[in-house]
Amino acid sequence: MSYPVAVILCYITQRMQFPGGEVDRRRALLERTAQAAKADIDFIQLREKDLAAGALERLAREMQGIVRNESSHTRLLINSRIDVALAAGADGVHLTSNDINPAEARSIVARAEKAPSRQFLISVACHSAHDVRLAEAHGADYAVLAPIFGKQIPNAPALPGIGLAALREASQIEHPRDMRVEAGDRRSSLPVLALGGINTENARDCRLAGAAGIAGIRIFQEGDLVETVAKLRRI
Repeated sequence: MSYPVAVILCYITQRMQFPGGEVDRRRALLERTAQAAKADIDFIQLREKDLAAGALERLAREMQGIVRNESSHTRLLINSRIDVALAAGADGVHLTSNDINPAEARSIVARAEKAPSRQFLISVACHSAHDVRLAEAHGADYAVLAPIFGKQIPNAPALPGIGLAALREASQIEHPRDMRVEAGDRRSSLPVLALGGINTENARDCRLAGAAGIAGIRIFQEGDLVETVAKLRRI
């Protein structure tokens, strides 16, 4: 594998976890976005599934403005909605198993009236090594594998984790020669980010299992973000 030395970090938003009404939650989300960008978190994934397209686009535009002002490194991706991502000038999209595949997404981006100002990133939600293989075959930039240590769903039974063995299998796949690149070259394994029940204590276990990075909601949305990022950068 040829993962970067520094761990990749992805903050997944969920404004409903902030206290107060909608105005307070939105303000808190935008403040956290600024903090994340200042800390040079690699990706911020806007995942506010309850918002209608118009409201999501307005929020995405505001967040993208904050990200661009605070960091030249951080990229903003929109959950599922390629139309919103393109309209808001976001840096990419995160696709779930219910969405189109990355190749189809890139075709839409290529046909867009206004081309993205820089490379349009595509991440894919995966739950197995097989999903990761498909994501790479369809041209994804990275995969988010979940849930590693389980997932607590409000008003529902907890979703058990797939475990570190599954992460290891998905992260250490050997790939055949890729004919899309120059002769004699080989693509590296698709970066796999671990998601689900991860904290600053067990993140190192994920890294040792082959994860290129860490994705999460609470790990980045709660507590001292600067301290959290500093700890994760050292794993």
